[in-house]
Amino acid sequence: MKPPPPATREQPRKRRIGFLLVPEYSMIAFASAVEPLRMANRLNESELYEWVTVTSDGEPVLASNALRISPDTSIANAEKFDMVLVCGGLNIKQAIDKALLFWLRKLAHQKIPIGALCTGSYLMARAELLNGYRCTIHWENLASLREEYPQARVTSELFEIDRDRLTCTGGTAPLDMMLSVIAQQHGAALAGAISEVFVCERIRGTNDRQRVPLRVFLGTSQPKLVEAASLMEANIEEPMSLDELANHVALSRRQLERLFQKHLRCVPTRYYLELRLERARQLLLQTSKSIVDIAFACGFVSAPHFSKCYRDYFSIPPRDERRMRKPELVASKAAGLID
Repeated sequence: MKPPPPATREQPRKRRIGFLLVPEYSMIAFASAVEPLRMANRLNESELYEWVTVTSDGEPVLASNALRISPDTSIANAEKFDMVLVCGGLNIKQAIDKALLFWLRKLAHQKIPIGALCTGSYLMARAELLNGYRCTIHWENLASLREEYPQARVTSELFEIDRDRLTCTGGTAPLDMMLSVIAQQHGAALAGAISEVFVCERIRGTNDRQRVPLRVFLGTSQPKLVEAASLMEANIEEPMSLDELANHVALSRRQLERLFQKHLRCVPTRYYLELRLERARQLLLQTSKSIVDIAFACGFVSAPHFSKCYRDYFSIPPRDERRMRKPELVASKAAGLID
């Protein structure tokens, strides 16, 4: 279905979108953001959008799938944009440099809307562009973003559009975010037509949360179990007791234990411990926080107790695992990329 182009009013001006590609950016996220723009032009039979690829120095960068795209320009030579989207991916902290941060701050000063795909939110947060803004990132990186940048209002949503800041998770989430942008700028009919061409079942909105692994695994068959697990995820620093969890989901302690045993093959306390350890590992590998601070942030009463639990679960002490990555962390700290 193709919406007819307006016949009685002047065609809207063409918007220029810049895509900042950093090394190891996610190709699927980038493509999911570009393709709706292309289809908007095609269906409207006019150039509503043009897109420009940008890298720090104007040289090609490899995507995470090892494909190479020759960019259109560098940050130094880029002309004015109507919007800029930071395309992140793997090892985002290694991609951050002061020139990029300065450029993003300059764009913000010029009141140009700035957004991020996948882990690009890290770059925006490091440039202090998310302070006081709702924002999101892939669920694997939620914990570290919240810990490192407490002034950002990090959510678990699929995407967030808060004033002139746009952020979304990885994968195909940029498609939904860009369809929302197109709907705002050119109407829901055009966005719906694009969705039909791309065989999208529906356009997901800002109220759609990311699918965490447990929800994917259980679907909607065990709402009480999902609710209990969600409470655990939301209470990492100050763990809830099993009785408190059972009370919140309106089950007896024994009923809750049976649900965990039947569907997850473990007791609730073990599941909770593993959640906290997984969160701790994210903080250990993605931040420069001390092991003591990480232990307390993940609900452990002491660093020795945390280290023992970590070693038992991951088969390596936390200090040793961090030491294996020490050169990378030291380099990032020296460059001013982490505190």
